[in-house]
Order: sequence, then structure tokens, then C-alpha cells
Amino acid sequence: MAVHRRLALVLMAVLALTVSVHSVTSKCLLMKAEMYRLKKPRTVRPSHAFIDNDGIYDPECDNDGRFKAKQCNRTSTCWCVNSAGVRRTEKGDENITCSEVVRTSWIIIETTPVNTDLDNHSVKRAFTEALAQRYLLNQKHISVTYENPYITIELKQNASEKSEKDVDIADVAYYFEKEVKGNAIHYSFLNITVQGEPLQLKDTLIYYVDEKPPEFAMTNLTAGIIAVIVVVTLAVVAGILVLVFTRRKTGKYEKAEVKEMNEMHRELKS
Repeated sequence: MAVHRRLALVLMAVLALTVSVHSVTSKCLLMKAEMYRLKKPRTVRPSHAFIDNDGIYDPECDNDGRFKAKQCNRTSTCWCVNSAGVRRTEKGDENITCSEVVRTSWIIIETTPVNTDLDNHSVKRAFTEALAQRYLLNQKHISVTYENPYITIELKQNASEKSEKDVDIADVAYYFEKEVKGNAIHYSFLNITVQGEPLQLKDTLIYYVDEKPPEFAMTNLTAGIIAVIVVVTLAVVAGILVLVFTRRKTGKYEKAEVKEMNEMHRELKS
């Protein structure tokens, strides 16, 4: 019942386009509220970092507003998600097993400012302060770098670093993504000022790094990785074929030598 009461409050807040600046609502409940609205008429990354390619869905949340490990849609297609609610396995039927909610401990946000001639220190300070003040995230979880033209924001927070009162980095990333794309959850849009000028962002990508690698099949591997696997496989096959042909030829030579020796022995005896 607690989650339903909280969801009702979130629905009221989202529908009214206002969310208290003094609190951060969980991403799971926010997504659920957005789905409610949709139903009404009217991106130096780790190799296993991945992007959310599924977008919004109607999630199952627990009593604390966190994503349940197993999520399903109306067609009984199910999958496993991480603590950010992002799919980390192939989709299957209702029999799919999701034993745990794997924690997303590292989120990498890559974005590009429209005006790129910026001071690195000013960019770092502006984003760090904005994320800390607007979303109540401890600055120790925030790292910002600027290498023209890219701004990279890294949010790191493992399970041992997060208490019950701490804001989750997945929630912060979701708020930030919505605001950058012009769909603010707060009553006002994010305003980041660098060197006295408001900063406009474009081409924002968010990558999720879980404490355990995702469990995608070959179809989800990048073209480069697939190419390497194919080359290695072909090399192994070629090696086996060379070995087989070499042995066959060696066997023929040995038989020929034995035959010639037997004929020579018969000639000497005669």
C-alpha cells in the first residue's frame, strides 16, 4: 500500500509538472507516472558499458520504489534489469529467472555543449555544483571532465557508499537526461552557467556500468567484437585444415616409400 500511496503523490506531481525541489523521487516511480500519462488519451568506457535502447516502459516497483529484478510487458515478454531499471539480459517469456537486481555503480554521461570554447575548470565546477544542489547528490560521487568538444560526467556509487538517505545516481541521471532533452521533471529547467553564459547541451548519451557484466547474446555485440571472433574462428579452422592435409600427404609418402622398398627387395632376390 505504501508504494501505491507514494505513486499517487508522484502522479499528482508529474501531472501538475511540479516536483518538490527539496526531494528526489525514484526513477522507477517517475517512469511509472510517465507511463500513466502516456496511457491517457490525447552514451574511455568499460567494454561492458551499455546504453538503454528500450526507453520507457511500465515498471514493477517494490515497496521502496526500487525496480524489481524481473520486468514484463503486456505481451508476457520479460527481461532482467539493473538497479537503474535498464535491461541487461535478452528478452524471454515469463519463465525467465532474475535472481537479483544487479547494482549500477557507475553511470557515464557524455554530452556536447553548443558553444565549445570553454574553460575546463569552470565546466567542472558548474556541473558538479548543479548536480549536487539540484539533485541533492553528494559531490564525492561526481566527476566531470571537459575535452573539447565533449563533456563527460561520471557518477560513481557502489552499494557500500550509499545509505538509505542518499540519492541514487540512477535517479540523478534520469532527472538530468529529462531536463537536457527538454522534458523537465522539476518545476523549472536545468540552468548551467559557464563563464557567465548559459550552457546549451546536445547529443547526450548515457552509459550504464553494472557491478556484473550484462548478459546479452551475440546479436548485441558490437561489429568490431564480432569481427574479431570471426577472424579467430577462421584462423582456427584454417589451422585444422592445414594439419589434416599435411598428415594425409605424409601418410601417402610413407606408403609410397614402403612400396618402393618392397619392390627393390623382390628384384634383389630374383
